[in-house]
Amino acid sequence: MSEQTISAIIITLNEADNLPECLQTLKFCHEVIVLDQQSRDQTSRLAEALGARVISTDIWLGFGLQKQRALDAATGDWILSVDADERVTPELAREIQHAIKTDLVDGYVLKRRSQFLGKWMRHGGWYPDRILRLAKREHARFDPTPIHEKMLVDGNVSELKYPLLHYSYRSVEDVLAKQKSYAIASGKKKLADGQSAGVATALFRSAWTFTRLFIFQLGFLDGRHGLIAAISKSQEAFWKYLIVAWPGDRSV
Repeated sequence: MSEQTISAIIITLNEADNLPECLQTLKFCHEVIVLDQQSRDQTSRLAEALGARVISTDIWLGFGLQKQRALDAATGDWILSVDADERVTPELAREIQHAIKTDLVDGYVLKRRSQFLGKWMRHGGWYPDRILRLAKREHARFDPTPIHEKMLVDGNVSELKYPLLHYSYRSVEDVLAKQKSYAIASGKKKLADGQSAGVATALFRSAWTFTRLFIFQLGFLDGRHGLIAAISKSQEAFWKYLIVAWPGDRSV
């Protein structure tokens, strides 16, 4: 069997601080494609300097369709989807290389390990965060959802051992910015899907999110970081459903 090639795909917007370190961990890939949303910083220049093929676009289609565009531009036998704030460890890189040689399945789930305000989280739904990120190109596609997109695989899927590292939520400002972005995008999607909700729903969803993450999924074992993370996600749930309850310019 001929050597199996890997295309890593990344979508970016103003990721100059994150991208170089991410690309350094992808040297084992045969091709790296960066689909850039007209970043105002040095994202594109840095990506090209580190050997990536940069595709610039001024159209934002949502996470799912944007990643599908990057996938469509790839030429490798396998697709590895990563974000700019994620890192492939040497152990995971070797495991990926070995896995694609065996050709036993059509896709692989990675166990993502995430930082929250500088702490590696282990509870509250944070780890292991199992995500499908590696698949044969001809069997892979992304769902078209604008947020919390997923790679889909037509075929059998297995799981790799070593984690994908995720350096997210590095500051309180970062937490607030992502909380707002995710809440708005998720709320608009629910409206587009014809869903409805009231203030009571927003309150219930918020309270349930906190209880589920902090109590049932043992977020309290991560200490104050677990508490802050659970509060953040509960607030995100509240605003998401409030957008559904009060769409457009309606006032409370």
